[in-house]
Amino acid sequence: MLAEDRLPNHRSLTLIARFLFTSLFLLSGVTHFTNIPYYVALMPEQTPYPVFWVLISGIVELAAAVMILFNWRPRLGGWLLIVFLLPVTVVVHGYEMVHAEDAAVRALQQAHFIKGFSLIGAALLITQVGVAHRVAPPAAEPSEKR
Repeated sequence: MLAEDRLPNHRSLTLIARFLFTSLFLLSGVTHFTNIPYYVALMPEQTPYPVFWVLISGIVELAAAVMILFNWRPRLGGWLLIVFLLPVTVVVHGYEMVHAEDAAVRALQQAHFIKGFSLIGAALLITQVGVAHRVAPPAAEPSEKR
């Protein structure tokens, strides 16, 4: 059986993990400002002030990603991602998953819906344990039989 203390545990892996997790939010956050019409078109038509929500969500996404990436108040960054992801997952992807006319679009939105909840789970984990590197405690030596 593999002991957990023998698994890789290195500071660089923590940094790589933070970069990989936040890269999605950094890129998406930037495109909230460079391609506003795309994000407005994703919203249900009855959404009031769609440009406002696109810009606010881009700010929240970027702020949260930077907080997690640079380990500056990452638990708050995790909560910000949840505040962003929950309505986007339900309102945008959930709505399209149910109402899109094309079966392929519905299937794609279902994948985004599931991905959204997975990302919410990861962000929730960050809210509880943060993202700092932790060194595993040394393994206990087996006791000698006498």
